[in-house]
Amino acid sequence: MIDQVTIDRILDAAQIMDVVSDFVTLRKRGVNYVGLCPFHSDKTPSFYVSPAKGLCKCFACGKGGNAVHFIMEHEQMSYPEALKYLAKKYNIEIKERELSDEEKFVQSERESLFIVNNFARDYFQNILKNHIDGRSIGMAYFRNRGFRDDIIEKFQLGYCIDSHDAFSKEALQKGYKKEYLVKTGLCYETDDHRLRDRFWGRVIFPVHTLSGKVVAFGGRVLANATKGIKVKYVNSPESEIYHKSNELYGIYFAKQAIVKQDRCFLVEGYTDVISMHQSGIENVVASSGTALTPGQIRMIHRFTNNMTVLYDGDAAGIKASIRGIDMLLEEGMNIKVCLLPDGDDPDSFARKHNSTEFQAFISEHETDFIRFKTNLLLEDAGKDPIKRAELIGNLVQSISIIPEAIVRDVYIKECAQLLHVEDKLLVSEVAKRRETQAEKRAEQTERDRRIAARTAAMSQGEPAGNAPMPDGDVPLPPEVADAGYTEAPFPPQEDNYASFIPQEGKEGQEFYKFERLILQAVVRYGERVMCNLTDEEGNEIPVTVIEYVINDLKEDDLAFHNPLHRQMLSEAATHMHDSGFVAERYFLAHPDQVISKLSVDLINVRYQLSKYHSKSQKIVTDEERLYELVPMLMINFKYAIVTEELKHMLYALQDPALAHDNEKCDSLMQRYNELRTVQSIMAKRLGDRVVLR
Repeated sequence: MIDQVTIDRILDAAQIMDVVSDFVTLRKRGVNYVGLCPFHSDKTPSFYVSPAKGLCKCFACGKGGNAVHFIMEHEQMSYPEALKYLAKKYNIEIKERELSDEEKFVQSERESLFIVNNFARDYFQNILKNHIDGRSIGMAYFRNRGFRDDIIEKFQLGYCIDSHDAFSKEALQKGYKKEYLVKTGLCYETDDHRLRDRFWGRVIFPVHTLSGKVVAFGGRVLANATKGIKVKYVNSPESEIYHKSNELYGIYFAKQAIVKQDRCFLVEGYTDVISMHQSGIENVVASSGTALTPGQIRMIHRFTNNMTVLYDGDAAGIKASIRGIDMLLEEGMNIKVCLLPDGDDPDSFARKHNSTEFQAFISEHETDFIRFKTNLLLEDAGKDPIKRAELIGNLVQSISIIPEAIVRDVYIKECAQLLHVEDKLLVSEVAKRRETQAEKRAEQTERDRRIAARTAAMSQGEPAGNAPMPDGDVPLPPEVADAGYTEAPFPPQEDNYASFIPQEGKEGQEFYKFERLILQAVVRYGERVMCNLTDEEGNEIPVTVIEYVINDLKEDDLAFHNPLHRQMLSEAATHMHDSGFVAERYFLAHPDQVISKLSVDLINVRYQLSKYHSKSQKIVTDEERLYELVPMLMINFKYAIVTEELKHMLYALQDPALAHDNEKCDSLMQRYNELRTVQSIMAKRLGDRVVLR
């Protein structure tokens, strides 16, 4: 872990203009700079950089942040990787915490495996370029497939000669340990304890991680060099650094193009990816001949919501692969399918056409996945009523897992027309499937909760029956729980706050708007003194924005509704007396990227005063009127949240179950009347509200 002192040094050194200018051409506009956004197809400059604030933001697609956020988004790096990138750029030494002996061993083990793989990659490349068999067999194969030298170099392709132990002997002679050669899968051990090369007599395709590390290899057999071998491709086995279900071939070379084009092409094999790159289409990855896994889908989804699957026209292969595409729909991705001409796969088609022609063909022939699947299955079903019923069930299952209701509705209407059935039937069937799925998820969630609770109780030496509620859940007051309301988990630092207002889906409510504005004031001006109070001895006590907000909420036993907002306010309260604490800086450099990116949104302001603004006209800024702005935001927030609480309490009072429980009903009524009194007092303070009884 990188320590906070080092992070601060990196943030101090990383000038936003300097960092962004490496990737975007910027022009001065007022006090800011503007350029074409690197994250979407931008024709009119909408990407603003503010050197004064150290922030950037696209006001079309919304992406941006500080220098670290920009590098994370543009280079598709993690937070630590982006920090290291900037540290290297500005020659800052990275200081990380001391690892435990166990962590050091694991890290050393993993690094050793990567080092061995790097040696193997260099060895195979050298053989391909300089060994007589590499040039005459391996290079000849790549040249026959039409691969240029720059593409061969880019994808780090190689060759392993047809000797069973040439590579292992070279590796051992160079000092690489036998155990690591076996663990990486580059070699295997025979019964008589001799090492044998896994990839002998094959051309080599290295597999790279998202950050460019070599984790595995694929080897293709060449018939003229390895006669009698029936397995066409051999791939590295699973290892400590390689999990096939989490890797996609070509993702390292495609990630920036996927973000830029906001679309990913999915193909089957190594050569499909390479040929498409050579033709100029770089936003392409391969599943390496296997069905997509959840891990691979999540990786693609990090970069885009849109995917086009390219098929070579083989009917059997298509039917086998579409079973796995339902997982993409469930993830909320937009899936299209494109069938290539008969006899062509992406590799051969890319070699015949340039990028413009390839893209034009896809645009003309791609179709939505649900429509494609419907037409494909209709051909098989024909007029057989049983097969048509199975077809409808198959399509209903695919539609039911789509998370967006509007998208489901569109598909239902379209499928009803294609299948010549009433859309009411499909709506009903989809609803049944979704209800069943929801019940299964709820059952699984409850099972997981119980297991977690029992595990936690046993680890603390408690009987399983006395297990506490997991994940920081807060028990509700009895009158609330019995009225059918549930409360979402809160962060542990705010575990005493319970609300009648449901946790989710209230972002459009008026109180939420004021809550966000208060948090904005905390992030922008939290450590600033907004007023002075006089104690009993007549001494003036300065009060900061954070102190005022915290104390004002405590006075009425209220808290922010959004858990993330509560966490940020809690952290501000914890650190507000730290020496040199600046709220804006603290939250922008926060290790939790959700918090740091929210802080960017709260701080960013697109518009600046015109340079022609009259100097005689005094404009009062928010910072200059904190003494009146923050209290007004607080009273508006309190009034809005009390009003919302009263509304939900009325719903609870209408529950017939409460009519038979006088004690709970009286308790709820008492609380309701107390809140009405508070509401009236607030209305008077606001001066322009009327409370009707």
